[in-house]
Amino acid sequence: MQRADRSNPTATRRILNWVPAALAVAMIAIESTPAMGANNTSRWLLPIWVHLFGPISPERWEVVHHYIRKTGHFVGYGGGVSLSFFYGWRYSLPLQLRSLNAARMRSSLLAVFCTLVVASADEYHQSFLPNRTSSVFDVGIDVCGAIVAQVILLSLLRLFARSREVNAVSA
Repeated sequence: MQRADRSNPTATRRILNWVPAALAVAMIAIESTPAMGANNTSRWLLPIWVHLFGPISPERWEVVHHYIRKTGHFVGYGGGVSLSFFYGWRYSLPLQLRSLNAARMRSSLLAVFCTLVVASADEYHQSFLPNRTSSVFDVGIDVCGAIVAQVILLSLLRLFARSREVNAVSA
């Protein structure tokens, strides 16, 4: 399969490259509402937990619920937000950089920065909501998730590139 020519993408293609990032930001905006506050998510997460793992004491549930929510931050911002921004940057930046790896690294760094901006804006917004809390620690969790996702992504891309090179040489 041949890649499309990235030297002169159409306006439609440029817009479509950013749809995943726009959807990820929209998801964050929806999750930043009072409906997704800890008191509300516990109402539907607790029955799922009990169904899967059995009864749990209220004190223990409070701890488990906290870790579920923090894991959601890590995975949501890492796997959702930062990877979608990587995609947008990767297909929007020119390829005149020294190498494909340099272009990927630049896209990755921009994706982490965009994740930081979105996470900060999300926490700032939550500071105005009555049943939500705003925490710089949540921003830290979000950015750590983005960094881990980008490290995994870049590692996988390098691994796949090497395997393609090995297959091309042996063919």
